[in-house]
Amino acid sequence: MTTFELAKPGQFIPGGTMSWWDPAAECAVTIAEPAAAPDLFAEYHRGAVASYARFGVSDAIDADTDRCAADTALFWVMTDVDGQVIGGVRTKGALNSPEESHAVVEWQGQPGESDVRSMLAQRIPSGVIEMKAAWMSGGGDCSRHRAKLHARSGFHLTALLGVDYYMATSAAHTLERWRSTGGVVAPIPATPYPDERYETKMMWWDRRTFTVHGEPAQVASIVVEVARIHRRRRPVAERGLSARTRGVLSTHRPRIGTTDRVG
Repeated sequence: MTTFELAKPGQFIPGGTMSWWDPAAECAVTIAEPAAAPDLFAEYHRGAVASYARFGVSDAIDADTDRCAADTALFWVMTDVDGQVIGGVRTKGALNSPEESHAVVEWQGQPGESDVRSMLAQRIPSGVIEMKAAWMSGGGDCSRHRAKLHARSGFHLTALLGVDYYMATSAAHTLERWRSTGGVVAPIPATPYPDERYETKMMWWDRRTFTVHGEPAQVASIVVEVARIHRRRRPVAERGLSARTRGVLSTHRPRIGTTDRVG
């Protein structure tokens, strides 16, 4: 079973950002802390707010950029040849308790709430990050490649933050395209969030078992890209890291060699 190296204390993104060009998707990928690239984060956040508004679910996203930045460990964006942000996602975490996850809010008072809390509590000791506010502009000849790249973003962030798991919640039809990277839908009832028009589900990814569930081409790309991330990363002084990142790197230690599965 394929696995990959995880982040170690004292290692992170040089200068607070990391970027590379993806030739198949014909766009650049950038990963950063919001404070390291505030203008880029603001552009990503504007795109996310606009995307949620188009689908009539503005209540499901915080429109305040500063509050959103304060709640973000890292964000991941794609930019086109003109430097315009065409999609992205942000991550919360690593989580220290189930209450820090927005999923608890989404299932509050609904069947499955106790299962959500239990799944989070079981995995948090190994490190869990939560993917939020994913969006991507459509159209163009590269749309399919960009969608595949977007779906791999969680593993880029997982590798940098040194956790075993990441999770996301979304409408069932949206999560279908994220299955390609080995995500597994949690076996719990969907919740009507943000309103009764939607059946929101939870999906989990496990860095140790994603090869079993993912599409072979996506798995191969994840392994190559994560290896590239680790080659590009350089040790930096602890004082150069944010307090949140120092906490993540010092607190969470993934369990190596275990094979428990999502679900």
